[in-house]
Amino acid sequence: MSILLEVRDLQTAYGSSQVLFNLSLQIHQGQVATLLGRNGMGKTTTVRSILGLTPARSGLIVFAGQRIEALPPEQIAARGVTVVPEGRQIFPNLTVRENLVAFAANRNQSAEPWTLQRVYQLFPRLQERQHNLGNQLSGGEQQMLAIGRALMTNPRLLILDEATEGLAPLLREEIWRCLRLLKDSGQTILVIDKYVERLIALADQHTILERGRVVWQGNSHTLKDQPELWKRYLSV
Repeated sequence: MSILLEVRDLQTAYGSSQVLFNLSLQIHQGQVATLLGRNGMGKTTTVRSILGLTPARSGLIVFAGQRIEALPPEQIAARGVTVVPEGRQIFPNLTVRENLVAFAANRNQSAEPWTLQRVYQLFPRLQERQHNLGNQLSGGEQQMLAIGRALMTNPRLLILDEATEGLAPLLREEIWRCLRLLKDSGQTILVIDKYVERLIALADQHTILERGRVVWQGNSHTLKDQPELWKRYLSV
């Protein structure tokens, strides 16, 4: 498999406060990868650097063979990097349908792009609620809408930041089902989430961060067999 995203020796800071220290990772085309770590360890900052929202101080970010660390966020998005942000951030005064069609684009030039009907097939609840405003949805429905909106851009890389945070168990299961279907379809995904057992079952590779540094990288089989890593770097 070809490398879709490579981050090499990334250093990022907010003002004089450095957050990421020589962070490196690779995601291959069609893989599901994770960023793991306790709160405040640099996971979201890594995502923001990839998206160009918090520019890197130094290091390389290469996407689909081209360097993007110096590009503005809109150009990075146009190349096919899409995020489902923590907190969902849907438009509250647009209907479900309007939230979805506003982002329609075939950024990866797919022969079978995501369309409104495909999103409705993935999340039938959104079709039922298509005329409701964003602020009339439950938390779980808003999360489905946020994922559907991201898919409407037909991303090459889909990033999910705490996609199951605050959801009831049944709704979390719906999100995990969605991610499994996306993986089976060949979608490349980077996931941040706290449910390690579910991520081990879903993802191909994992990167654990501690205070802005990579402290471990490996596959699901290896992580499953090293519960001491969970206790050391992931438990609260």
